[in-house]
Amino acid sequence: MKPLSILDVFNRYRFAGGEEYAVERMRQHLRLRHQVSSCQFDSKEWMPPDAPKQHSQALRLFYNPDGKRRFEAAVDEARPDVAIFHNIYPVGSPALYQSAKQRRIPVVQFLHNYRPFSVGGTLYSRGRLLPDALHGSYWREVREGTWMGSVTRSAMMAVLLKFLHRSKWLDSVKTWIAISDFMRERLIEAGAVHPDRIVTLRHAWDCMPQTPEKHDSGYYLYLGRLVEEKGLPTLLAAWDKLHAQLGKDTPRLHIAGEGPLAGLISQHARSNPFICALGKVGGETKADQLLRCRAVIIPSVWWEPLGLVTYEAYDYAKPVLAARSGGLSETVQHGRTGLLHTPGDADGLLQDVLNLEAMSASQRSGLGVSGRHWLRHETDPTLWLRRFEEIVERVIHKKG
Repeated sequence: MKPLSILDVFNRYRFAGGEEYAVERMRQHLRLRHQVSSCQFDSKEWMPPDAPKQHSQALRLFYNPDGKRRFEAAVDEARPDVAIFHNIYPVGSPALYQSAKQRRIPVVQFLHNYRPFSVGGTLYSRGRLLPDALHGSYWREVREGTWMGSVTRSAMMAVLLKFLHRSKWLDSVKTWIAISDFMRERLIEAGAVHPDRIVTLRHAWDCMPQTPEKHDSGYYLYLGRLVEEKGLPTLLAAWDKLHAQLGKDTPRLHIAGEGPLAGLISQHARSNPFICALGKVGGETKADQLLRCRAVIIPSVWWEPLGLVTYEAYDYAKPVLAARSGGLSETVQHGRTGLLHTPGDADGLLQDVLNLEAMSASQRSGLGVSGRHWLRHETDPTLWLRRFEEIVERVIHKKG
């Protein structure tokens, strides 16, 4: 395949998460063979003191002329063969789809979450899954205020999604890319996307050349955004039960990340001496936490699209204790690379911790080694790039 000109479009979030890192890694892999330009927006642009007035934000959420101008300027400079869309809200807006359609630029839309079909993007709120949105029914998400914690803003997003799906602007999306089979199957079952227009392509990963030296300081590590759908209440409940059951023999839990539940984490850390709130970590601190932990815990209660923290754990040859949630059931193999529990089941998570504690050091190490083997064989960047090129080649062929 000849080198392509690719325009990568992404609206960054207020709190960085796995999607941001995945997008940047994707750009790096694509640049190995192709010319990649970026059109970036940032949600912080709509935060004080420079934020547009509220009524202006409401209008621009539907159609942001400035976002469209920035996109078209990037198009004029890059002259792309194809555009890759990730998140476009709130600053980019659906105007980008309209512009791509008008300019006959084929769009490949990566689905890192459920945003194009969900008001809140997670199909989850206050302990409940809200899958009705995949069928075009948003009233539960609106009632729960899933968009920015506001019923009013959620209603605006619901109207936007209704408009978007009726406008035909999404015709510019020639292929939707789900990052797990679970996500693809849910969208097809709901009739949200035609089976011929959606494929699965899990993220690639650049594994460390050598397996890190084995370290196990006995603590468990949560690494991610501090939000309800990531299962923090389940995790905290499990550790409180462990503390009540094991007393001074309770293993330590390190929680690293930032987000709305930071206060709840700090509160539990004050009452449970075996919970340590680390805040946001990165660089050498993050690497050291991964290197020395006993296992990584991913207790998500929403339909996790993939869970890149699994990749990070496996890179350090660490077992993963995860909820049997969404794409996590595709990356964590129960009894081979880690253990799976029912989403939201604190007792199930507690039992998984006890089971791992009961294993010998060599048994725990074996789980981590198997995870690293899976990572090296399933997430190779060369294979990812080849698969992506096959997808884009079909898209361009259809256009021609």
